[in-house]
Amino acid sequence: MILNHNGTKPIYVQIAEWLETEILAETIKQHEKVYSQYQLAEMFNINPATAAKGLNLLADEEIVYKKRGLGMFVSINAKERITTKRKNQTLKQLVYDLVLEGKRLHVEEQELYEMIAEAIRVLEEEGQ
Repeated sequence: MILNHNGTKPIYVQIAEWLETEILAETIKQHEKVYSQYQLAEMFNINPATAAKGLNLLADEEIVYKKRGLGMFVSINAKERITTKRKNQTLKQLVYDLVLEGKRLHVEEQELYEMIAEAIRVLEEEGQ
């Protein structure tokens, strides 16, 4: 992953989202230790405090939990929490933005449905 240092999304949020994606992909499984703030800082060439802020964001959302002296670990329901969060926040916003842009461009509802169906077909053909 490459961080976008010039974007509007804070670096610590990008770190948290990257870790969420790693958990969803089961690169890091439940009860497994996640990267430390120092490992993340080295991996992404950022300040350890920024990495810690990303980890704390996940802890606040109960996606990871702390073991004193040992680090942070993936919570038992982490995948479900991430999936629910992304559906309710990220995906809904993307759909809203898509529909809004469609209205601006005077795209009919049926045409939007067809675009979505085509995207689904392409992704399935690619095995995704």
